[in-house]
Amino acid sequence: MNDSVLPTSFTLTAAALDRVRKIPVEWLIAFVIGLVHLAVAGRYDIFRNELYFIICGRHPDFGFVDQPPLVPLLAAATQLFGDNPWLLRLPAVAAAAGLVILTASFARLLGGNSIAAGIAGLAAGIAPALVALTTTTTTATFEPIAWTAFAYLLTRAVVKEDRRAVLWAGLVAGVAMEAKYGIVFWSVPLGIGILLTSARRILAWPALWLGALFAVVLSVPSVIWQALRGWPFLEVHANHLAKGANFTGTPIGFETIQLFAMNIFFAPLWIAGVVAPFFWVPLKPARFLSFGLIGATILVFVAHGKDYYLFPVYPSLFAVGAVILARIRSVVRTVWLTAALMVSLIIAPIVLPILDPAALADYLAFSHLAPPPSEAAAVGAPLTQLFSDELGWRELEKQVASIYHSLPTDEQSRTAILAVDYGEAAALDVYGQRDGLPNALCGQNQYFLWGSRGYDGSTIIHVNGDPNRWRRGCDSVEVVGKFGVPYAMPYENGRPIFICRGLRRNLSEIWIRLKRYE
Repeated sequence: MNDSVLPTSFTLTAAALDRVRKIPVEWLIAFVIGLVHLAVAGRYDIFRNELYFIICGRHPDFGFVDQPPLVPLLAAATQLFGDNPWLLRLPAVAAAAGLVILTASFARLLGGNSIAAGIAGLAAGIAPALVALTTTTTTATFEPIAWTAFAYLLTRAVVKEDRRAVLWAGLVAGVAMEAKYGIVFWSVPLGIGILLTSARRILAWPALWLGALFAVVLSVPSVIWQALRGWPFLEVHANHLAKGANFTGTPIGFETIQLFAMNIFFAPLWIAGVVAPFFWVPLKPARFLSFGLIGATILVFVAHGKDYYLFPVYPSLFAVGAVILARIRSVVRTVWLTAALMVSLIIAPIVLPILDPAALADYLAFSHLAPPPSEAAAVGAPLTQLFSDELGWRELEKQVASIYHSLPTDEQSRTAILAVDYGEAAALDVYGQRDGLPNALCGQNQYFLWGSRGYDGSTIIHVNGDPNRWRRGCDSVEVVGKFGVPYAMPYENGRPIFICRGLRRNLSEIWIRLKRYE
């Protein structure tokens, strides 16, 4: 054989590079974003809410006090073979990478070229707030991709006259409602935007109303569950409002947080997404999205929602803004995107578990970049609320297990383990299986509905309660320890564990007094 016809390393490299160049830029960005998330997914332990969702998912139902059923079922499914933070975060990794591709596709739908797709995808992949939402698997994790998919499908219907798209939009909205009720903050303003713009023509399509029916049918099981139990979700939110638990702040303060949370250098991108459809004819079909952002902002603010409730709207506006800003001079574009990338890299250790707790504490102290608390529960977090609430749970379980197994065998069988909040209770349930702990009791949210589980209160190991309060109702109260680790939340650090013996009233009789929907 003639050696001259054999491929050389140079030709093989050239061929490989040619293939890489043909890969859409958004797929490359998504690949990198996915790898970063995968690399750090298991560095910290399971987040308080993730623990709670796992336990809720192990009690399958059509709904729960403070959320629909989809995310708890998903969280529980990832832990079928034992607790594993890395497996738990795989759905979040998929949501982060998928958002990049979807946002870029959105820009292409609106007439954007590969540069516009790259800008939109990059913004969706590295905007700090969006990164933070996809660091853990919670009800907020899937809102950015769900809200963006809903807006994309409605836009496709308007731009392409694609009547099947509105059917899919209905399905997306229905599934999103089973993950978190927040889609209402987006779907209602988008509906108003459609009414106020030329997009209103799709209201005459039977397919649109069939899609709306799909959304309703998918939402009904969770809504019925809530109605049959007196709308506990609304009670939770009402209690938050009554206590001033959500720090919405002033309109200027709220918008300032939005600007920095999304990366200040991406502000021109989404602002252009709001404004450009009214001044540039090719983007006219996207005007209803502009009204959607304005309406969603008003709704979240008036409802005293947390700042992150609005974060899922931005990828849609990134897509719109990218179409117009892709046209600026390449030098300006390069400088702008480099600056945005640098800011996101600086903030990365605050939204991704890159640094260990001690190093993160030092970084926060040096940079003064700790995010302001969005709720009362976040006040005093040594790190950020997210990372501080991932620390100490295994240590708590080991300590309680040691106390439980130190009791005489006959006493263990009638001993209840009572925790103050669902994070403590869920940690004891998730990690306590291997140590033979009984199911924990708690009066907060879904745990309240599970009741006292037949325990009479003859012996209670109480985690984080007030010993002086319980002395009034118990024959004896013995403080047997304190729990907590460095950098955990203040209300989970240095807190007492005590044993109440001889509760003078049956635990089931006083259970209603432990109810806390919050």
